Parts: sequence; C-alpha cells; structure tokens
Amino acid sequence: MTFGYMMIAFAITVFLGFPISISIGIGIATALLADGLSLAFIAQLCFTGLESFSFLAIPLFVLAGYLMETGGLSRRLVNFCSSIIGNVTGGLGIITILACMFFAAISGSSPATVAAIGSMMIPSMVRKGYDVNFSGAIAASGGSLGILIPPSIPMIVYAVTAEVSIGEIFTAGFIPGALIGTAFITVIYIVSRRRGYVGNGQPVRASHVWASFKDAIWAILTPVIILGGIYAGVFTATEAAAIAVLYAMIVGLFIHKELKIREFPDILVRSAVTTASTIIILGFAIAFARYLTLMRIPNMVGQAILSYTSDPTVILCMFVALVFFTGMFMETIAQILIYTPLFLPILTNLGVSPIHFGVILVIGTELGLLTPPVGVNLFVAQGITGSPLGKLSRNAIPFVIAMLICQLLLVFIPKLVTGLPDLVYR
Repeated sequence: MTFGYMMIAFAITVFLGFPISISIGIGIATALLADGLSLAFIAQLCFTGLESFSFLAIPLFVLAGYLMETGGLSRRLVNFCSSIIGNVTGGLGIITILACMFFAAISGSSPATVAAIGSMMIPSMVRKGYDVNFSGAIAASGGSLGILIPPSIPMIVYAVTAEVSIGEIFTAGFIPGALIGTAFITVIYIVSRRRGYVGNGQPVRASHVWASFKDAIWAILTPVIILGGIYAGVFTATEAAAIAVLYAMIVGLFIHKELKIREFPDILVRSAVTTASTIIILGFAIAFARYLTLMRIPNMVGQAILSYTSDPTVILCMFVALVFFTGMFMETIAQILIYTPLFLPILTNLGVSPIHFGVILVIGTELGLLTPPVGVNLFVAQGITGSPLGKLSRNAIPFVIAMLICQLLLVFIPKLVTGLPDLVYR
C-alpha cells in the first residue's frame, strides 16, 4: 500500500509539471510519512548513494565538453567531416550526424553535443535550403548518440548501479552507436533525395581532406587518448575525465589558442549548472531505487512478470515498450536508476547479460531525448532554431522509428552488443 501512495504522489506531481527530481523526492517523502519514518532518511539515502568515486567523472566530462566546444574542437571536426562527404546528397545532414558521433566520444553528454554541433550546423543547413525543423531534428537526433557512444555519463551511472565494469559497458556502446548512426544517415539520405537537398558542390580532394585532418588531429586524438587509456588499464574512467579536462585546456589555450582565460568563469558556471541539475536528479533517483529495494518491490515485480512469461526476449520487448512510454516523462538518469534494480535481477537470472540489458536501457532513455514533453535534445534544438516544439517533434519521428528498429534488432541479436566486450575482456 505504501508503494501505491508513493507512485500516486509521483504520478500526480509529474502530471502537474514538477521537475522529475522533485517528483521523485515527493514520492519518497509520501512513502516515508505513510510508514511513520523520518524524512531525514531521504537525505541519508541521497548522500550515501552519491558517495562514489566513479560519479566524479560526471562534472569532469561536462567541463571537458564545454572546454572543447569553446576551444574550437567541434568546429574542426565539422570541417574534417565536410571535406570527406560534403558533396553527397544530404551531405550537411550527414556531416551533422558524423560530427555528433565524434563529439559524443569527447563530451559524454547529449545536450552538450546538440549545442556544440547544432549551433554550427543548423544555420549552415538552413542557408543551403534545408527545412529549419528538419535541420533541428537532425541535430537533436545526432546529439542523442552522446549517451551511447563512449565515454557516456549515463553509462557510468548504469555501471555503478549495476556493479559492472565501466570499460565493458563503454566497449559495448561502439557497435550499437555505429548502427544507430548509420540508420540516421540512411534516413537523412532518403529524405534529402525526396526534398532535393544536394551536397555542397565541392568534389572530394585529397589535399583538402589531408589539410582538414591535420587541423582536426587534436580533436580526433581526444577519444583515442581517453578510451585508449581506459581500455589499456592506464587509468580509470574518472581519471580519464580529469585527463580530458587537462587535455582540453592545453589544446584550447596553447595549440589552437581559441580558448581564453577570460572565458573560464562562464565555462565553469555553465558546467556547474549542468552538473548540479544532473546531480539533483541522480541523488533523488538513487534514493528512490534504494527505497524500492528495501520494500522488496523488485521481487514483487519479478514474480508478476515471471507469472506471465519467462522468455527473456519477450520480457526485453515489454521493457522496450515501457521505457519508450516513460521516456516521454522521465529524465535519462532517473530511468536508469529506477529500472536497473527492478529488471536487472530478473533478466540476469534468465541468462541475459547485464551489459546487454544496460545498452538496451540506455538506448531506451536515448529515445526519451527525442520525445516530448521531456525531450531534452528537442528543447536544445528549439533554442537554436526558434521552431515550435511540435514541428521539431514531427520531423524527429523518422529518427525515432529508426532508433526503435535498431533497439529491437539488438534485443534479438545480443551478440551485436556483447560480442566486442567478450572479445576485449574475455
């Protein structure tokens, strides 16, 4: 009955438009009051839940992303991609996706990827004749890869919650990330052919490609250094985040010389605001997940599901539908922290790899970035384009469908997720 009170309070506050973190906190408070417990228990759960060395990677990767954006790395990535495929039908849209995939391997954040790449590419696409709403949908969709292609802040949260290797879950994100990126490029090519979005008219020249590659080499080396160090065992994911900050500062200040000391206060403020909003959600979501565990809710959910079916593939398909629906209302990290203790024990007992489940979950939350009313990436793209949210959402539908198809493909072919980690770590 207490769980019912908690979920009713949570649902009402979400419906009324409360921030998801506040809704979670009110839900827990309602349950504690119904049980006659002190509200101080919430603070204890939040504090002990956040007391993890791995979570230090979150503010550091956020800061690294802002430093690299300001230091000109994102612009050089765009120029490099443009030199290779700028003349292809839908070339500017395809460049946007590729640049987002590169920048995702630097920032670990979807909104940061949309802001960094979208602010450059959306105006360029509009000048070339692209519909402004379709341009915004491309940037929002490409930015969603920021939480799948490593390093990824939500993947770090999942790894800590599920007690799996951060390196393994990072490795598992490469093939699904490439698969979804390819699906997005296919969507752009098809739509561009129908609408007549041609390339830039400049043929590919080896000299141009080489010059843009040399200019972008420091940006291209960033994920190599960060991920190479993690996989080689030279440093942990948290230490890699600190190295990413130092690397971004050195490149921006002394190599590209586009990062200025006077810009540091603004960068630090933006990083702090982004981190604070994430940590507030993270703290309350951890408390929520731990309270569910204390109330043995995962066991009850498991028994209810297993009474219907014990087929792990069917359960995963049900889970995909559930996360798609709740992703319209819940933040990425909140979903990860709530669903992991609910579903992971059931599926691991049925033989599903926690790495496989983690990637399916992250992709599900990725879809939530493109579906209103929460749709964070859509709001970032809206801020750049000035378009109505409804029009952006309609143009994002083909990308959402493409991502859903890829997610279901990964459900039925788990080796696409687990094959690379097994090769590297087994």
